[in-house]
Amino acid sequence: MVLDLRVCFIGESFVAGVGDQKCLGWAGRLAARAIAAGQPLTYYNLGIRRENSTELSLRWEAECALRLPAGSDARVVISTGVNDTQFEDGRPRVDLEDSVRNLAAILRTARERGWQTMVVAPPPNVDDAHNARILALDTRYADLCEEVKVPYLRTHHPLRENTVWMREVTAGDGYHPGAPGYDEFAALLAPHWLLWLADPGSELPVVR
Repeated sequence: MVLDLRVCFIGESFVAGVGDQKCLGWAGRLAARAIAAGQPLTYYNLGIRRENSTELSLRWEAECALRLPAGSDARVVISTGVNDTQFEDGRPRVDLEDSVRNLAAILRTARERGWQTMVVAPPPNVDDAHNARILALDTRYADLCEEVKVPYLRTHHPLRENTVWMREVTAGDGYHPGAPGYDEFAALLAPHWLLWLADPGSELPVVR
């Protein structure tokens, strides 16, 4: 009997793969790597461009519930935060404490539902001031995930030091890379992703 493994990816434009000429983003690439590694799964991309964590918190559960029926091996991969930390009208779109509360609520509900979760950190862009706010949120997200024992894959530093990612982001809109940038993002996550699929209870090393 084939395991009914279903994974919902929820979050913002990087989940949706904005800018990717292959229309896969890092999420689609991770799903493809799983299939290539012999791990069948059903993959749902539920990313929405410009969505912040408050907006995500209002819609994610209902959308995932439709796709993660009882009896399936249900997983949710969460990536949010870049839009929270974006300045609008002279302030971040979502207060840092609210961002942390939003993620905590999502993780708590997923646990109650019996859905295994993984959180992927918000990636860097070309704006140094914005990156500083992302890093502050990244630290708080990491602390939260450590507290509730959910895998958290930190991506900010390795992608800022990745010449392909930064070149692609710079050549694009300052935020979103083309296909080569998403290749680098997925390659960074892939070993931890494949281990999590095989054993969601394993203690994953933190990407730094």
